[in-house]
Amino acid sequence: MHYVSNVPMVKEAMKQGIAGTFPSLNYRKEGELEAVLDELNGFLQSNQVTGTYGINLIVGKSNPLYEKHLKICVEKKVPFYITSLGNPQQVVEAAHSYGAKVLSDVTNLKHAHKAKQTGTDGFIAVGQGAGGHAGPYPLHLLIPALRREFPQMPIIAAGGISTGEGILAMITLGASGVSMGTRFISSSECAVSDEYKNGILNATMEDVILTDRLTGTPSAVIYNDFIKKLGVKQGFFEKTLSTNKFTKKYFKMYIQIRGMKWLEGKVIPGSKDSLWMAGQSVELIKDIKPISQIVTDLKSELHVSYQKLNANFLAV
Repeated sequence: MHYVSNVPMVKEAMKQGIAGTFPSLNYRKEGELEAVLDELNGFLQSNQVTGTYGINLIVGKSNPLYEKHLKICVEKKVPFYITSLGNPQQVVEAAHSYGAKVLSDVTNLKHAHKAKQTGTDGFIAVGQGAGGHAGPYPLHLLIPALRREFPQMPIIAAGGISTGEGILAMITLGASGVSMGTRFISSSECAVSDEYKNGILNATMEDVILTDRLTGTPSAVIYNDFIKKLGVKQGFFEKTLSTNKFTKKYFKMYIQIRGMKWLEGKVIPGSKDSLWMAGQSVELIKDIKPISQIVTDLKSELHVSYQKLNANFLAV
């Protein structure tokens, strides 16, 4: 949700009793992140809120603002963190110092075991079909595998979920909850271009492909003319610089910054080019509506699908 999640979206999520999150890199100007967190903390204390908010932190060396943003988040006592693309140890220690929680993105059991050793409080199981940095394994395998290995850990399912039926399926598999991004891009509160929103409405699951040209890590985007021109694989020169022990740290940082600048300029209204991150759940998203209605519909769909499932079992 880079350059997609914004304060109105997070506030509306909090009002609806769910957790709204956003990448810290959405706010990079001096004093910007501090102001956003002050606003959200004030809103969190209001009588309008039954949910909460959290921050997505890229903890790898490719994020040049990681240390600075973590310090700001700790000072402002962010309620919880989602970590990705690196070791969450520092975030875990900082968050636990004031009682906050940490959920770590994992795409396989190896990542999960490493994250567990740092003291992370739970996992975001990122599977096939996710937007952004998607995982390689289907959730119907990844979630039970994580549940078997870590029976006491909260597991949040992420990837290809946009309906109440999808939520029920993940809970049935053993997930504690779900993380959804693409569904909320096509919301009234989202400030991306109309072209981006319509791109999601018109796309199918086959239109979502992975490219490592954007951040160096395979990222899910809607295939269009811009992506066709950009390409989906790093060239020999990029691969060499990304793996050489003397250059990889700085080149990966360069790739990350370049990719963020590409995104920033191409999701805003009026952009002539189109670089649209999205998950395969675009297949099921065919309307734009307020977040309040999206959440209401998800709850209703979840309830109805549960009743149908229960009735089918009673009929057996």
